[in-house]
Amino acid sequence: MKQYNLGIEATLEIIGGKWKSLIICLLMSGRKRTSELQRSIPGVSQKVLIQQLRELEKDGIVGRHVYNQMPPKVEYYITEYGITAN
Repeated sequence: MKQYNLGIEATLEIIGGKWKSLIICLLMSGRKRTSELQRSIPGVSQKVLIQQLRELEKDGIVGRHVYNQMPPKVEYYITEYGITAN
């Protein structure tokens, strides 16, 4: 397990990606689909957006809800941990 001297080091490692802080800000207003996030962030590719969302999900900041329907519907949201970590 990695050790940090300052809390800001851990914070920057988790949200230090180019788009992560913007993703978090957008999700603070409510659940969003991938396409909504992509429209709100000019310049981000779908591949990078999904990669950043998955990293935030792995770190417990963002949650993902998959609806059992066709076509598939996925929404992202800020977790309780993500709210308290901000």
